[in-house]
Amino acid sequence: MSPSSLDGVPTPDDYVSIYTPEAALDPASTCLVVVDMMYATGHPEYGLGALLASEGRLDEASYRFARIAGQVLPNTLRLLDWARRHEMRRVFLTYGSEVSDYSDLSPQMRALCEATRNRVGNPEHRLLEELDRRPEERVVNKITPSGFTSSELELILHTYGSRDLLFTGVSTNMCVESTLRDASDRGFGCVLVEDACGADSPEYHEAALVVLQRPSANGRGLTEHDPGGNRRRGNVHRPDARGRRSADDHRAQGAEHAGRPVGRDDGWPERAVCARRA
Repeated sequence: MSPSSLDGVPTPDDYVSIYTPEAALDPASTCLVVVDMMYATGHPEYGLGALLASEGRLDEASYRFARIAGQVLPNTLRLLDWARRHEMRRVFLTYGSEVSDYSDLSPQMRALCEATRNRVGNPEHRLLEELDRRPEERVVNKITPSGFTSSELELILHTYGSRDLLFTGVSTNMCVESTLRDASDRGFGCVLVEDACGADSPEYHEAALVVLQRPSANGRGLTEHDPGGNRRRGNVHRPDARGRRSADDHRAQGAEHAGRPVGRDDGWPERAVCARRA
């Protein structure tokens, strides 16, 4: 069968997608993973933004910085607030060199980190201050796009007893996608919160949403959570799933297109891409 679409992004409706289980999120065994929300590439006055401004090219990154300020950051803050109030684990990922000459980075990472002054100890390496990282919240630095390849992230998550992961941050098609795929390979259930992620362009972001449906993420749609219960169940709504929302419902939900946070009052996301264990 040919793919259907949700808000313009194809969703699978074929012989593979029928095996996608429902998403089930329990705060006791779920961890919120916030990816690379740093000054280096997340703020127009530092790092990448400062570099482009000095070259007279800041307008080339206008989508990226507007997406971060208008959706990624506010929606991540809503999830952080909910997770903190309900004692759900949180981990912040960063990337950048841990030595003064950037010699610990591969060519894939080194040029960007050098150009944006992204190394431990520099202001660019800091998390955005709005995240207000708490003492009990772990920060894990990586020197590769995936958080699992070059850090102790997997050990930390197993120590926490985390089985399912919620992903927010940047960039959807790079470090978020790489970390999510590796998490899925390691047996974690994964939920990519679409309106709390961003990339350099809408095309990169939307392309990542499509390809993450298989093999790592199977199904794009709305996750609905019961604000009153201890266990949140999210149905991955494929085109043939019962309870699928109408086009009018999606249009009514269009706050995301106005740059306003989208989600329930208790902070759980409305829109997500879900990948579950095979």
